[in-house]
Amino acid sequence: MRALLVTSVGVTCAAALTLPLAAPALSAPAAHSASARPPSLSPESPGSGPPSARTEAAPDEANEGGTLEVPEVPEAAPPRTGGTRAAAVAGSTQSLPLEPLAAPSDRAVGPAASGQGLDRRTARPFSLVGVVWDDAEAELHGTVQVRTRATGGTSWSDWQDVETHNAEHAADLGSAERASGAVRGATAPLWVGDSDGVEVRVRPEAADPQHPAAVPLPEGLRLELVDPGADPAPEPAPAGRTVTPAAFVGNPVPPATTTAVPEVLTAESAATSAVNADLAPLGATVIPALTKAETEEEAAIVAAGAKPYIGPRPKIVTRKGWGADEKLRERNFAYTKSVKAAFVHHSATGNNYTCKQAPSVLRSIYRYHVKSSGWRDFGYNFAVDKCGNIYEGRAGGVAKAVLGAHTLGFNTNTMGVAVLGTYSSTNPPAAAVTAVSKLTAWKLGLFGANPKGKVTLVSGGSGKYSKGKKVKMNVISGHRDGFATECPGARLYKKLGTARTSSAKLQGR
Repeated sequence: MRALLVTSVGVTCAAALTLPLAAPALSAPAAHSASARPPSLSPESPGSGPPSARTEAAPDEANEGGTLEVPEVPEAAPPRTGGTRAAAVAGSTQSLPLEPLAAPSDRAVGPAASGQGLDRRTARPFSLVGVVWDDAEAELHGTVQVRTRATGGTSWSDWQDVETHNAEHAADLGSAERASGAVRGATAPLWVGDSDGVEVRVRPEAADPQHPAAVPLPEGLRLELVDPGADPAPEPAPAGRTVTPAAFVGNPVPPATTTAVPEVLTAESAATSAVNADLAPLGATVIPALTKAETEEEAAIVAAGAKPYIGPRPKIVTRKGWGADEKLRERNFAYTKSVKAAFVHHSATGNNYTCKQAPSVLRSIYRYHVKSSGWRDFGYNFAVDKCGNIYEGRAGGVAKAVLGAHTLGFNTNTMGVAVLGTYSSTNPPAAAVTAVSKLTAWKLGLFGANPKGKVTLVSGGSGKYSKGKKVKMNVISGHRDGFATECPGARLYKKLGTARTSSAKLQGR
């Protein structure tokens, strides 16, 4: 099965290829968007993030299908001046330790009850915020609020709540990723747009008659300010070849030039692209959509057991398409044995983003997951924006059973799909729900799963089910079905029935 195997020789050779490629053709960025400015050159979070080549534990049959060892290869030589397109500048993270806040004047409380935070201050530009702490097993019982100032502006936003219950979006207990020693406790990230000023306050839950003492806040609280960096620069189409650039729904596409400009892929980028080699050319920014007939023909190569119940492959923007910095993630890929179910999430990053900003949101979440939270890679297997664009998430191959870090206790033999936004009290756009249906019809079909069916999964241990417990749930489930959480938001959760029906219909059931 050439779709299920990537040889060391193949990856090594792929890293050395120089090919003419096409990158996303995005519309001009709006004012105050993260893509409208050069990134800050701020320091990374001290001590955060996994090492580039973490030592993997032996695969646990109950939890993982193992890791793909990507060989060490010399990075391709940098392009000569004027010879190729300059690489997009990477983003950055500012990590600021929180300080004790003054106690409210209307009551006498101790330092723990008064909380921690930072007064208004100017910072290097950032677009996403979150709070992290030292112990990944500790929970933050309290509230986190931030307000920000748009870059170049003078007015401040209202206070915005940051979702504090985020531990359920994580690698399973006992997994190599969880046991790496790099994982931190963290809130959900919040997208705030292009900003250069911030104020934050973190307060513990108030005491009550049943709990006369407030629960102390976790140790080592830090505010993370994430700059996603610049969007990938549009690349011209190779001479004599028609190329469809990565165009995002809802965005006008500027005219493309036709001058051939080759690009040298880094070893990391080549490895990420090579595992999708049966679906798209090396270095592709988009995996194109196929008809149902074309998908069934392809499935004979990548998943022989899928036919006839598989939906048409949707268009998927690759990691290269949304500008992932492949040097951030852990070098090796981790797999599970199958994909028996899909868990739907909301990213809880807020809805204040445009579809052309979605790649910036993804790069911010990716950097927050790896550099701030200490994960091996982006947590979700896929992401969907409000316009229905579908994005490759965790590296390892979109048609493969990649082990994610999205549903604590149920990452094994499942996939995680995050709809960008917060859908607790806001209805998800129809385009996003349709995209979830299309994606699951295809991906679940590759592994013979019925979107309207039930499946029994074994819990790896979570806040809802003990380790080893067998749980029967829908093949397309919400995060709350596997963990005591509000995710994916009440409004999105109500749409999952529609997604199941549509997904099954696309499969031909």
